[in-house]
Parts: sequence; structure tokens; C-alpha cells
Amino acid sequence: MSVDVYPDALVREILKKVRTIAMIGASQNSMRPSHHVMAFLLSAGYRVIPVNPGHAGEIMQGERVYGRLADIAEPVDMVDVFRASDHLMAVVDEVLAMRPTPSVIWAQLGVVDPAAAQKAEAAGLTMIMNRCPAIEYPRLITL
Repeated sequence: MSVDVYPDALVREILKKVRTIAMIGASQNSMRPSHHVMAFLLSAGYRVIPVNPGHAGEIMQGERVYGRLADIAEPVDMVDVFRASDHLMAVVDEVLAMRPTPSVIWAQLGVVDPAAAQKAEAAGLTMIMNRCPAIEYPRLITL
């Protein structure tokens, strides 16, 4: 699928279907976008599992922080990525190694790697890039 050409119906379906989200790059710093997005998603009823190796073992917004995706012992529906684009292929590899494998990888605003998206989609995952669920949710889901 082409970057930024995601039908509203697809995005809406993802936001309605997903319940548990692993957030790579979650931050304790309230000035960081990932902090605000995590708070929003929690308030919208999602379970958000923060992933940040620098804060592993800490509690962030009421949730235990994991150092890497492989450390999460429960199923995850979606991985939300707050990392630079050049890290996205490695994230796709980590996601593909998870069991069960999440069905969606969501790369935040400015995070784009068409080759990573192609690899994820070839493995049967849905990949959204250069979008933010905290922007899409109020736009597409009735609060």
C-alpha cells in the first residue's frame, strides 16, 4: 500500500479491532509526543505497553516498561513505533519474531520506510506509516 493512501475504512477497522498496543519509544518525559499519545490511547480504552530499553522495569503511566518487544509475555495486537525511519526495518524484524505475531505495525508521523512496509505486508501484517492513532481516532471514531 502506498504511504499516506490508507482508506479511512481500513484505519477505522484497525482502531476498532485493536485492544493491546506495544509502544516502542514510549517516554516518561511529558514534553515528548509519545507520552501524550500513550495517555490518549489509554484514555480511549486501549491497553498500552511501553517499550523503552532505557526505562525497562519502571512504571510509565501505570504500565510496566519493557526493554524490547521480545520481553512482552502477552499477545499484542499492534506495535506503535516512535523511532526514526532508519530503525523501522529492525522493528519489522522484531515484530515478525513475536509469537503470536501482532497484526498491525503503526509507524508514527514522519516514520516511513517503504521496504520495511513491503516486508511486513508480504508477511501478512498491515502497516500504517506517517500517521498517528491519536489524530486518527478522534477523526474516525465517535467519542
